Amino acid sequence: MFKKVINTKGFWKSVISLALSFAILFAFIKFAIEGFKLAYFTERNPLLFILTLLGAGFVYGFFVSFGKFRAKLKEKESRQ
Repeated sequence: MFKKVINTKGFWKSVISLALSFAILFAFIKFAIEGFKLAYFTERNPLLFILTLLGAGFVYGFFVSFGKFRAKLKEKESRQ
């Protein structure tokens, strides 16, 4: 079932779009919580900061997309 889900058309596009959305929203919300100070971005290693955001976004996007596409496939199989 795992291979079937990750090979479904649109799965990886969904993962990437959710990952980027999560990373942007998370960074903005944390920036707002920190008081909109630019130090939030400059006090950290920029490469590590971006990689961590994208990694967390990828994990989030993968699990949400996997659940969504798995549910679709299960529903499709139960109809047949």
